[in-house]
Amino acid sequence: MDRFQYKRENIPLNLTNSLNLLDEAKKVVPCASQTLSKGYTQWSVGAVPLFLESGKGCEVTDPDGNVFIDYGMGLGPFILGYSDDDVNLAIKKQLEKGTMFTLPNSLEVEASKAIIDSVPCAEMVRFGKNGSDATSAAVKLARAYTKKDLIIHCGYHGWQDWYITSTERDAGIPKVMKKLVLSLQYNDLEGLKTLISENKNKIAGLIMEPVGAIKPNCMRESNCSNAECNLMCQNNFLHEVRRITEKNNIVLIFDELFTGFRWSMGGASKYFNVIPDLACFGKALSNGMPVSCITGRREIMNMFETVFFSFSYGGETLSLAAIIATINKLKECNVHEHIENESTFLVNGINRLILEHKLEEYISIFGYPFKSVFKLSGNKDFNPLELKTLIQQECAKRGVLFIGYHLVSYSHKREHIEFTLQVYDEVFSLVRSAIKNNNLVELIEGTVVTQIFKNVGDRSIKD
Repeated sequence: MDRFQYKRENIPLNLTNSLNLLDEAKKVVPCASQTLSKGYTQWSVGAVPLFLESGKGCEVTDPDGNVFIDYGMGLGPFILGYSDDDVNLAIKKQLEKGTMFTLPNSLEVEASKAIIDSVPCAEMVRFGKNGSDATSAAVKLARAYTKKDLIIHCGYHGWQDWYITSTERDAGIPKVMKKLVLSLQYNDLEGLKTLISENKNKIAGLIMEPVGAIKPNCMRESNCSNAECNLMCQNNFLHEVRRITEKNNIVLIFDELFTGFRWSMGGASKYFNVIPDLACFGKALSNGMPVSCITGRREIMNMFETVFFSFSYGGETLSLAAIIATINKLKECNVHEHIENESTFLVNGINRLILEHKLEEYISIFGYPFKSVFKLSGNKDFNPLELKTLIQQECAKRGVLFIGYHLVSYSHKREHIEFTLQVYDEVFSLVRSAIKNNNLVELIEGTVVTQIFKNVGDRSIKD
C-alpha cells in the first residue's frame, strides 16, 4: 500500500495513454477487446482507465502509471491475487521442461487427481481452455448419455451457439437452435416443473450456475429466518432441483466456472452439499492461467469415448502446473477463511456507509462474502447506469477500480479494505449531494456505461 496516496481532491486522472490505446485498438481489434465486459462500453471513456499494464496482489497499474485496488480480479480467476509468487514459481519450473508435447504429460494425471480430491462429484476429469469449452462439452455429454436433445439452462454459460441463442446476442446462429434450449429463472421450481411437464422425456440436461449473488430459496412452508438455512438445510432450491432431475432422468450440470474453488475447495456443490452429475470449473481453478475442466460421474464422463472433445492445447502444461500450485495454496493458507473475514468486513462497512449517507433508496449490496454485488437504482433525474458511471469515475480518481461487485482475494489485506471504505465514504457523500442538487448526470466526465445483457440481472457481470 506504500504506492497509494489517498487523493481527496476532485481532479480527473491522466488517461492519455489509455485513450490513445483505445483509438489504436478500434482500428485492429473488433470491439477493441477480447472480452465484452472488459471493453470500453463497460468503462467510462474519458474518466477511467481502459487498459491495464500490470498487476501484483490486488493492485493494478494502467498505461499512464495510475495504481488502483482491483475487485474484478480479471473477472474472477485471481483468487490468490495477480502474479502470485507460488503459482509463478510452478509455471517457471514447468516452462523449463516444456509447455506441450506430442504425447500426454504426467501433469494431466496429477492435476486431475488434485481436482478429484477436492470436488464432490468428481470421478474423472477432462481439460479445456475456457469456460465455454467445458459447458459445451457438458451439454454434449448430457445429450449423448440420455439420447435426448433439449437442454434447460439457468444463468450464464458462455459464448457458444447452444446457449447464446437463448439471449438477444444471437447474431449468426441458425434460428433452429432456439428450439433446443429452454430458459429457467433461478429459484423458480414451479417453472422447472412446468418445463419438464411440457417436454416430457425430451430433456437431456439442466445446466445451471448453482449460486450467484442471489441465494437459493428455502423450500420450507415459511422461509426460515436462520442465516445458515440456505447452507445447512436439505430443503433449499438446489436440493429440490437435484431431486427433480434425478426423478426425471435429467443430467444435472453445475456451471461452477465462477463458484468453483471460490465458494469452497469443492465449489458451491460442496458449500451447499448438493452433488450434481457433472460440473464445470475454470477461473479460480488456476489463478488466472487459461484452463477449464469438466468433471463428474465416471459413467457419464466415459461418454467422451464417443463424444468428440479434442484440441491441440487441451493438455498445455503451464496451466496444469498452475492448477496444482493453486489448489495446494488454497488448502495450506486457509484462503477461503481469509476471504470470508475480509469481505464480511467490507460489506458491513458498505452497509454502514449507505445508511450514514441516506442512500438506501439508491444503493444496496447483496450476495455472499465470495461475491458481493451492488444493486443501483435511479429516479426521474438519472438511471442506474448513470449512477454506476459516476461511482466508477469517482472511485477511479481515488484509487479504486469499481466494476459493480467485489471478488475479494487472498491478496486483499485489511489495509486495502479500509482504504476502499474511505473511498466509498467520499464517493457516497458526493452522490448524496448530487441527488440533492439534481445534478448527478452533469457530474459525469466520460461516457455512460452500458448493459451487456438486456434481459437480466446477474448476466451483466459476466464475461
